[in-house]
Amino acid sequence: MNYIQLANLLYPNTTKTIQDYLDIYPARNLPKGAEVTRFAPSPTGFLHIGSFFGASIDKLLAKSTNGIFYIRLEDTDDKRTISNADKFALELLKKFNIYPTEGYLLDGQIGNYAPYKQSERVEIYNTFAKHLVAIGRAYPCFCKKRENKEEIMQDRAEQISNANTINSSDPCRELSLEQVQRHLQNGDKWALRFKSLGKEGEKFTFIDGAKGERVLAKNTIDYVIVKSNGVPVYHLAHVVDDTLMYTTTVVRGNEWLGTLPLHIEMFEALNITPPKYIHSALIVKKDDKTGNTRKISKRYDPEANMNYYLIKGYPIEAVNRYVLNLINSNYEPWAIANPNAKIEEYPFDITNLTTSDPMFDIAKLNDISKTVISKYSTEEALSKILEWAKEYSPEDYNIIANNKNLYSAVIGIDRGGERPRKDITMFSEVASLYDYILPNFNVDTVIDLGNVAKQNLLEFLQDYISNYTQSASNSEWFDKIKQFALNHNFADMKDYKKAPENYAGSISDAVKFVRYAITGRINTPELFTIMKTIGKTDCLSRLNHFVQLIKSS
Repeated sequence: MNYIQLANLLYPNTTKTIQDYLDIYPARNLPKGAEVTRFAPSPTGFLHIGSFFGASIDKLLAKSTNGIFYIRLEDTDDKRTISNADKFALELLKKFNIYPTEGYLLDGQIGNYAPYKQSERVEIYNTFAKHLVAIGRAYPCFCKKRENKEEIMQDRAEQISNANTINSSDPCRELSLEQVQRHLQNGDKWALRFKSLGKEGEKFTFIDGAKGERVLAKNTIDYVIVKSNGVPVYHLAHVVDDTLMYTTTVVRGNEWLGTLPLHIEMFEALNITPPKYIHSALIVKKDDKTGNTRKISKRYDPEANMNYYLIKGYPIEAVNRYVLNLINSNYEPWAIANPNAKIEEYPFDITNLTTSDPMFDIAKLNDISKTVISKYSTEEALSKILEWAKEYSPEDYNIIANNKNLYSAVIGIDRGGERPRKDITMFSEVASLYDYILPNFNVDTVIDLGNVAKQNLLEFLQDYISNYTQSASNSEWFDKIKQFALNHNFADMKDYKKAPENYAGSISDAVKFVRYAITGRINTPELFTIMKTIGKTDCLSRLNHFVQLIKSS
C-alpha cells in the first residue's frame, strides 16, 4: 500500500502540513511551571455541576501557577446541539467567577490560538488526519453501521477460529488502494479509523495528576477518529487542539480514563509529547428510591444544573466554597482556621485533589450558605437579596422593595459580631421567612398548647394586652413579660422542672406563645426588635387575634 497516495486520494484539497500549523501557532511564552488548562464544554444542554467541578479545577490550577485558563467549544455534534446553550454556559461561568480571559468567550473568540470553536477547525483536523493516513496509522472504513453488522461479526468469528483471538480492527483495515478507489468512485461514504499497533496483554505505566502511577492496558482498538460527514470525534480533536493550543494539563472526568490508551497511542503515532492528565473524581449522591450511590444526573437531579443554585438564590461565594470543598480535601480545615479569609486566598494545591468520588450533600451546602450570608452587613445582605429577586422573582422583589425598611430591620437583627445568627439559607426564602414583618399579618391556627393551661395562657395574654407598653430595651421588655407570666402561674425553668404539675407552664412557654402570635413562628430573631419594628398597634392587633383563636379552639 502506498500510504501517501491513499492520503492524497482521501484528502486531495488538504495541502498544509502539521509543521505549517505549528508555525502558525507557536509555543506560549509562559513562566516556568505555568499550567495551561482548558474547559471544553459541548453546547448540548445546561451547565452540569460535574462540568463546573472540572472547570473550577482548571481555573484553580492555572491561577495557582500563574498560567492560562481558556475555553474551547466542542460543537461538532450537530444532532445534540441546543441553540444558545454555549452562551448560557458562558454566562453562568461568568456569574460564578469561573471565567477565563482566552478562548471562546461572550465577546467573541479572544486569543492567539483561535479558532476556539471546533466546527471552525475542520481543515486543521484534516491535516492531522491526512498525516496519519500518510504514515500508515489511519485508514478509511466503508462499513455501514447496520447493513454490514453480520459481515463484521462473521469476520471476527473467523479471526477467533483461525488465531484464537480477536483482532479488534475493522474489515476495511487491509483494503487495497484499488478497492478504496472503487468505493470512492461509487460514492460510498467512509469514516476514518485510527490503526492501532497495540497487542493484547501489553501494558504501559501512566502517571495521573490525581491518582498517581497507574498501569493500563495498551489500546488494541481501531477507533473511528473522523465521522463519515468529515467531522472529527473527540479523540482526534483532543489530540490536535491540545497540541496546537499548548495545553499542559487536561482535566477531565474519571469516565475518560478508559480512552486514555488510545489518546497516548495517537500522540505517539504523531511523535508529539502528550499533555499531563488529571482524571478527576465524579460527584455522586444517594438515590432517593434505591439508596444506592450513583453519579449525579441531569435527568433525575435538579441540583445537577448550575442554574438551579442561582434560581434558588444561593450566594455565588457559597456555591464556590462548597465545590472547592468537594475538590480539595484540605479546604475545610483551612476555612475553619481562616474564618474571615476570602476564598481567593485559599492556597490551592493539586496534590490535595480528592481522589474518591465526593458525595453531594445539600445540607453541607446549606450550612456553608448560611455562614456566608451571616457575614454580610445588613446593607450588603439586603442589596444581594434585592439583586437576586429582581432577576429571578419579581414578586419577591416587589414585596421586599416596597417594605425595604421593615425587611432591613429584621435582617439586621443579631447581624455581625463573633456569633451572628444563621437563619437565612438562600435569598429565595427571605420574603416568606420574614413575612411577619409586613403590616396586617395574622396567624391562621393555634399551635398545640401541650401542657400549658389554656385558661392561664388566656389570662396572661389578656393582661399583657391590657398593660401593653413599648419597652425601651430588650431587657426591659423581657422583665415586663416575665412579670406578667409570673402573675399567672408561669414559673422560671428551674422551678418548673422541679414540679411542673404546680404551674400553668414555664416563662419560656409564655414567651413562645407571644412570639407565635406576633410572627407565626416558634423560632425567630430577637422578638423585642421585631415587635418594636412592627409597632404597638399592629402588635396589639395580632395578640388580640390570637386570643380569639385560642378561645374558639
